[in-house]
Amino acid sequence: MPNKTAATKKAMVRAIKLFILGVILQGGYIHGRHKLTYGVDLDQIRWLGVLQRIAIGYFLAVISEIWLVNNNLVDSPVSFAKKYFMEWIMAMMITTLYVALVFGLYVPNWEFKVKISDPTFSTPISLVEMRTIHCGVRGSLGPPCNAVGLVDRVLLGENHLYKNPVYKRTKECSINSPDYGPLPPNAPDWCLAPFDPEGLLSTLMAAVTCFVGLHFGHVLIHCKNHSQRMLFWLLASTVLTIFAFLLLLLGMPFSKPLYTVSYMLLSAGVSGFLLLLLYYIVDVIHIKKPFILFQWMGMNALIVYVLVACELFPTLIQGFYWRSPENNLVDITESLLQAIFHSKQWGTLAFVLLEIVFWCLAAGFLHMKGVYLKL
Repeated sequence: MPNKTAATKKAMVRAIKLFILGVILQGGYIHGRHKLTYGVDLDQIRWLGVLQRIAIGYFLAVISEIWLVNNNLVDSPVSFAKKYFMEWIMAMMITTLYVALVFGLYVPNWEFKVKISDPTFSTPISLVEMRTIHCGVRGSLGPPCNAVGLVDRVLLGENHLYKNPVYKRTKECSINSPDYGPLPPNAPDWCLAPFDPEGLLSTLMAAVTCFVGLHFGHVLIHCKNHSQRMLFWLLASTVLTIFAFLLLLLGMPFSKPLYTVSYMLLSAGVSGFLLLLLYYIVDVIHIKKPFILFQWMGMNALIVYVLVACELFPTLIQGFYWRSPENNLVDITESLLQAIFHSKQWGTLAFVLLEIVFWCLAAGFLHMKGVYLKL
């Protein structure tokens, strides 16, 4: 759009729509496929999630694309760098802010509430107990004392954070690790603490991946032949991956919950290599038919995410059952596959793969009917 103000308004409206949709889907209103209930206490609503993170990252990237890119003609690598130089500066500033806060913020001792059952009454009741996490450190990247959690607790509040974070699957917190399970004996108190993997501070680094995506898109626009595009993508992916492992050697782990700089670089680099491979197969040597399912899925990615990843469709299907809520089509199919493979893990994997194929075909049907959901 030639009018920057109008483009900014359009981007803002789209980001707000994505954010609101994310709150509805992941704020706690929908209780999941194993619970035939819905509704959320506004005092406990989760404000952040995957779509909210995408909305924030999209907005930062698109505002940079609108206001920081000049109108210079690109006819060489030097002119390419000059055109998008300020966007790269913006990405580096966001990264610098993240690193400064993660390693500079002092994390004091903090408390959180835990609901426990009291079996001494004839009718068990739930009591609220306060637990204290002892920190008093800077620069910790462990589950209990990192600055990412501190920022979310201060700005969002404990009640509005994710209640079932991935670290509850660690050996310290689950006897069924790497799966969720009962607490082991002498488990640390932080195993019961809330933590949002799509929190504010980690979303800053996730937003930088949008800037990486912009760079790959710019290469696609300005390089007119396959060899140039693949060369620039290969170079960018290699640099990102090398720097990721350099940071790992310097002590920064690959952590998705914290979205560390090393994790961001690694995920961006690996994604670049994957893009390069698929581009070569589909666009250069024209092997397209085996990947048509991915194309259909990409054309309706939002509706598939809403119905499947947020478990909206399985929840609706489970609402129809025979005599008992457990006797529904979704659970029966998964149990049947587990029995066929004589393994819960392999049966669940087969169920997930079957679900993916089903939704690829469903997306293809929507494509043939010309039905697309977008914001």
